[in-house]
Amino acid sequence: MPRSTDLPGLRRRVQQAVADQIAAASRDLAEIGPDLAPLVDAVSTLLTGGKGLRAGFLYWGHRAAGTPDSDQLVRLAASMEFFQGAALLHDDVMDRSDTRRGMPSAHRAIATLHEQRGWAGDPGRFGEGTAILAGNLCLTWCDQLYATCGLPVADLARGRSLFDRMRTQLMGGQFLDLLESARGWAAADLDQRIEAARTVIRYKSAKYTIEQPLLIGALVGGVPDEALPFLSAYGLALGEAFQLRDDLLGVFGDPAATGKPAGDDLREGKRTVLIAYALDGADPGDRQILESQLGRADIDPVGVAVLRDLIKRSRAIERVERLIDVRVMEARAALARAAAHGLAEPATRALEALVSTSTARRA
Repeated sequence: MPRSTDLPGLRRRVQQAVADQIAAASRDLAEIGPDLAPLVDAVSTLLTGGKGLRAGFLYWGHRAAGTPDSDQLVRLAASMEFFQGAALLHDDVMDRSDTRRGMPSAHRAIATLHEQRGWAGDPGRFGEGTAILAGNLCLTWCDQLYATCGLPVADLARGRSLFDRMRTQLMGGQFLDLLESARGWAAADLDQRIEAARTVIRYKSAKYTIEQPLLIGALVGGVPDEALPFLSAYGLALGEAFQLRDDLLGVFGDPAATGKPAGDDLREGKRTVLIAYALDGADPGDRQILESQLGRADIDPVGVAVLRDLIKRSRAIERVERLIDVRVMEARAALARAAAHGLAEPATRALEALVSTSTARRA
């Protein structure tokens, strides 16, 4: 039996469950033939070596009810990895991202394969189409793993409605992210920009990263109803802090740690809380530069450095860091209130450890 709060050990077990699911599900494709290898490989490559945060929150939400560790629970937790895989595959296509975790993104890798094999047609379109299909496979396998993890059917039924809502709401959050970048903020004041950015955070990241996996696990495990609102508050606050950290890393992160080129969020024109604060705090000249350059795919490293410097001058980083600190304090306070309603102590310790894991990171 693994030590109760062995987070690295849990990640390894989740990774094995992911590999087992891919191997088993691949047998359904075997009768079509070996030509499907690039499609399956796109999923397998992406889902190797991730942080396993979503799986961890589901696992410990379940254990918070006092339930024992089991391979069936690990399989249920691993379903979250496939859901994230779908989001990442589709997101990289929408954002035209070249890399993911320091390697070529799936659609870029498959486009290169197309070129190497000398196939007909546009390599980029072929890569994008394959990545979309790989993301759809992830959604299918996510659902399959949830249903066949081996936990009692009656227990799984308690979490099914939220599981379905999570998958629906993420698509809405992804569209909001596209919409905010497309229509811009010219007519919005600071409060409206912050609210718009936080709505995207909530539905594109915070809920499906922490709150919803945590609550799915809690519902399936049978956590007392009285604790659920506080677990929800913990998950939302921590999920927002997680994404705010991600937004900082998207502009200022070290590519060697993040696995993505520096400044990708600037090229993609992401309307984040960081950018809202930068536009508010910049002097008129800096504001004009930021507004004119944000969303330009051809920004070179020198241009990225210019934008990073003006964001620093605007004091936006400090404002985002303060907001992260506030959300972390809110998450810890909500967890303490949830624990007072009878959560199992090992789970409480693990969820407390996951606060730092989620927010004090470089990648």
